[in-house]
Amino acid sequence: MVNESDLVIIGVSAGLALGILIASLVFFGIRWYKNHAHLRQCANERSLTTLPIRINGLETSTDFSASLTNSITIQQLEQPHKSSHFFWWNHHSKDRFMSAPGILRYSYKDIQKATQNFTTVLGQGSFGPVYKAVMPGGVVAVKVLASNSKQGEKEFQTEVSLLGRLHHRNLVNLLGYCVDKGQRMLIYEFMSNGSLSNLLYNEELVLGWEERLQIALDISHGVEYLHEGAVPPVIHRDLKSANILLDQSMRAKVADFGLSKEEAYDGRNSGLKGTYGYIDPVYVTTNQFTMKSDIYSFGIIIFELITAIHPHQNLMEYINLAAMSRDGVDEILDEKLTGKCYIEEVRELAAVAHKCLQKSQRKRPSIGEVSLAISKIKQRQLVREDTISFASRDFSGDVSRIKDQHVELSKMISIKESN
Repeated sequence: MVNESDLVIIGVSAGLALGILIASLVFFGIRWYKNHAHLRQCANERSLTTLPIRINGLETSTDFSASLTNSITIQQLEQPHKSSHFFWWNHHSKDRFMSAPGILRYSYKDIQKATQNFTTVLGQGSFGPVYKAVMPGGVVAVKVLASNSKQGEKEFQTEVSLLGRLHHRNLVNLLGYCVDKGQRMLIYEFMSNGSLSNLLYNEELVLGWEERLQIALDISHGVEYLHEGAVPPVIHRDLKSANILLDQSMRAKVADFGLSKEEAYDGRNSGLKGTYGYIDPVYVTTNQFTMKSDIYSFGIIIFELITAIHPHQNLMEYINLAAMSRDGVDEILDEKLTGKCYIEEVRELAAVAHKCLQKSQRKRPSIGEVSLAISKIKQRQLVREDTISFASRDFSGDVSRIKDQHVELSKMISIKESN
């Protein structure tokens, strides 16, 4: 007969064994879940978090977010048939973007036919070549992700996702995309006057002061929509003259959202992204991008409009030297504008740009304040032009009246002489 002490021992042993079994199941269950989640994350996000270092030249975006995993990523990019990027896109891109309003998906054959087998090249960027195409709705521009492009598929995905919900007259309109036959393409509205960079630094073309001031205002409206109109707000992170495009009416639109992020995004581990010469120094030291980082980049663009000096030609040194000079911005004004602009408006716009370039982000204005300041300069310009035009009309009338009086006087003299 089993005594009471034996029952206690058996009960404790059974309980202990059951506890060990449950603990083991929980341990292996958690371990399986973490491994499964890690594999899933690798499949979906490897291209998003470990892009290779990009330094593709003066006009291209740079990505300094190198890590120990970069070498693995580079090896994978060199093996396209085994790349998780292509695997992910081939299996998931269709479902991801089917819901993007107004963004159409095209087949490779559609684009090949529209571009006449990719014959008319409009330009070349870090993303790849840009071709002119004729669609049923009219002329468009097609950006093709080059097979050896340093700008990864993350940017492609970001561009489609963001522009599917962002719509403003001062943002370039994305009309469609193509993910087919291993190709990735973006279809945009055609901007016949190209980039601001090409216009500013083309010796054969002259941008007038009125056009430059309007371009600055257009850019401010586009960025204002991103920062204060979009929900959630968006930080562009790669504002530069090469990413400002102009339509047939010379109205400016902000383009290239491959590096953009929503404001709520935690960018502490994102690495340093942008274009040399336009990057906020505070962002460089803290690795934290904010709206005020976009403001700094916009300040650089404003000084480009005033001086036609590229950031890679020591623009900041010229700005700092001019700030210490008695004549200020007058000394670095683009020679093409000499004697052809109202210098007070130039100085006012330069003052706005200086505020954008403050070392402390806290002291920099918001884009709403910048847009308002430029709008006031534009309004004063229009008033001045109207005044000059009115004065010219009055002067013309006076001249006409003087001529009439002269004719009448001549007639009177002739009559008196005949008498």
